[in-house]
Amino acid sequence: MAEVMIAVMPFHGHVAPMAAVAEAFLAAGHGVRVYTGAAHASRFEGLGARVIPWNAAPDFDEHDLPATFPTLRGRKGPRQMLANVEEVFVRTAAAQAVDLTRAYDEQRWDAIVADGLSVGAHLASELTSTLWVTVSIVPLTIPSRDLPPPIFGLRPARNFAGRLRDRALRSLSGVASRGISRAYAEQRTIAGLPPDGLKLEQAFMSPDLVCASGVAELEYPRSDLATQVVFVGELTRPRPDDTPLPVWWPDVESSALPIVHVTQGTLNVDPHDLIEPAFAAFGRQRVLLVAATGRADAPGLPFPAPSNARVAGLVPYAVLLPRLDVMLTNGGWGGVLAALGHGIPLIVAGGDLDKPEIAARVAWAGAGVNLRTGRPRARAVLRAWRRVNADPGYRANARRIAESLAAHDGPREVVEHTLRLIDEPSSTPARTPPTAPRPRS
Repeated sequence: MAEVMIAVMPFHGHVAPMAAVAEAFLAAGHGVRVYTGAAHASRFEGLGARVIPWNAAPDFDEHDLPATFPTLRGRKGPRQMLANVEEVFVRTAAAQAVDLTRAYDEQRWDAIVADGLSVGAHLASELTSTLWVTVSIVPLTIPSRDLPPPIFGLRPARNFAGRLRDRALRSLSGVASRGISRAYAEQRTIAGLPPDGLKLEQAFMSPDLVCASGVAELEYPRSDLATQVVFVGELTRPRPDDTPLPVWWPDVESSALPIVHVTQGTLNVDPHDLIEPAFAAFGRQRVLLVAATGRADAPGLPFPAPSNARVAGLVPYAVLLPRLDVMLTNGGWGGVLAALGHGIPLIVAGGDLDKPEIAARVAWAGAGVNLRTGRPRARAVLRAWRRVNADPGYRANARRIAESLAAHDGPREVVEHTLRLIDEPSSTPARTPPTAPRPRS
């Protein structure tokens, strides 16, 4: 049996898929420790894993990042994405590595299996000379000579002018991310590691194995996809749980009208961004609108709901998704995959972080409409809904992707790929001192 350390950035959207991975390792009889924030410890302890809390690294509340990282206050859009990556994911890396290497010294692991934004896991794997497996819980951000940078949410170029555009944008993104690159270099120095010569994007990608959530149908064609990348489908599939149904749930069960779901996600949960325009768009339509605010502790709204709307903090997807006609979403990857796994066409309002990229991929795959903003006007939402209803291709493509997703068992495949890597004779080098880490290609 193997011993694995699972490193999880303490965000709900990261915890849910990585909890499924932890559960799969435990079910197969392997030893599992999980490194994550205190707010999510009980989730993993309930599975039977031992939790290693953020200690040297600054633990935080994902719903109030500025309380721990004041420079994030007041930022949105691309500026928020760059600041989030630098402050939350990169500048905590050396401290994460301190926590992780202490845990390794207490009990060695065979591999560290980390969500794709855990830079601390990268540093810890070098410091311990152990295998590092990346689980990409968002669409691949690996750069490519065939694609524009993923931060812009653009489709691949189709002609010479477009390729020139993409080349210019790749240069521009390199300039824009210089601060993050400097922060990464500084964190390596703090951790006692020499410069590695990697581009910033490579710092988030294991050279050994990348288990990418999703399927090839949602990935742009590229001629230079890294050979260590494997697609594993969904990491979390909605299943019945103890989440109580809202008091209005009988209205859903008895509805003869199409049911439209609008979700604000769980990170940027300002209801004025998406729920308010959805109410304006659908308030007079013959649909039942089910809205989720994204906060179980704050299910209410600061504005009135139309008579055909029902509102809750969270709604169990295992019972909701099979009843949906269309989903209007802010573009969270887990929710997008869950909807597509049920063949549900999407309207995506991706405003920041990885959301514009996800919206662009859904539209490119023909499974939904990209609203190209996180704060759409009601008129744009209504037009998108009418497009989805008028063109059967959206539903056909969503069902095609559902069939591809159904062919995978994501958590089990992560376990199988990891064990195969551990069993390779050359994949477990002897531990070397921190000042002479195992070289990475």
